[in-house]
Amino acid sequence: TTNAAVKTGDGMALAYRAGVPLKDMEFVQYHPTGLPGTGILITEAARGEGGIMTNKDDYRYLQDYDLGTPVDVSDPRHPLKRTMELGPRDKLSQCFIKEREKGRTMEGPYGDYVHLDVRHMGEKKINKQIPFVRELSKTYIGIDPVHAPIPVRPVVHYMMGGVHTDVNAATPLQGLYAAGECACVSLNGANRLGSNSLTELLVFGARAGKNAAAFAAQQGALNLSALQAQVQDEKERLARDFIRKTKGSERLVTIRTEMADAMEEGCGIYRNEATLQQTCTKLAELRERFKNVVIEDHSISFNTELTSALELEFMLEVAQVLAHSALERKESRGSHQRLDHPGRDDQHYLKHSLAYQ
Repeated sequence: TTNAAVKTGDGMALAYRAGVPLKDMEFVQYHPTGLPGTGILITEAARGEGGIMTNKDDYRYLQDYDLGTPVDVSDPRHPLKRTMELGPRDKLSQCFIKEREKGRTMEGPYGDYVHLDVRHMGEKKINKQIPFVRELSKTYIGIDPVHAPIPVRPVVHYMMGGVHTDVNAATPLQGLYAAGECACVSLNGANRLGSNSLTELLVFGARAGKNAAAFAAQQGALNLSALQAQVQDEKERLARDFIRKTKGSERLVTIRTEMADAMEEGCGIYRNEATLQQTCTKLAELRERFKNVVIEDHSISFNTELTSALELEFMLEVAQVLAHSALERKESRGSHQRLDHPGRDDQHYLKHSLAYQ
């Protein structure tokens, strides 16, 4: 994923636990050029400036795929005379999967990858136009793109779904507002266009703040005793399930790794009934096994292992919602691609999916 390690679905899961539905969670955008191992994003600017995608045979494979309306190569207004690398993110990510199925990708310690080659641009242009790409490549994978191609692979980039809100950023739970990527006001539909996330933050963030403040100003005095009782209940749960718990055979890293593998294999760029069902079954098993997790740090101050346990609990819930939503949507739309239902079905699925706990 291109997202930071602290992005573990907490906001979505907290709203979900409080009874708010999660909307359109099956729509997950992949970005075609992330660094294997870290997921750090290599910007589209690298392709916009002339970078090309090649497979293990050093072949520019995107020419084999239909990526939309081609450029008229006879039109002098289009000096690049190509649309291959400038195709949509989801289409390029799908092409990677097809190349992998043909055995034309390369194998590395962090999975299969292809190359993003900018060497023909030359050092001067690279330093002027995409200096950050060079810096990231040298820092994180030890490759200088002036002299060698950059290994890249599709990585999870953006969640179109999230906490169900209206255009005022209000959720169905009175007093709860959400904005940004954790929310779904449905600005993006089934696939986000570049920079739309800024609108989600700035426009609907402002609406959330103003409406939440107005709601709060209309309320009476807080029921502190009820809040304190809630706090006490949660403290007791954490102590019982984690801090004081000494018996258990499961480890956080094992469950987290199996969860990630199940989601990538069964609920990734391409999906079908069988793989989605396997993922749903696996996630149900992992949630049961999570009950048997034990942590070794039993302190109550700066306990990062406890934090990891809570984050994994959130992620398992969000993963289940995503997988079940994808299983129910028996069509292909935007970033949700079903091999067993390749067509878009407006008659039955021109609607939102809502998942309740």
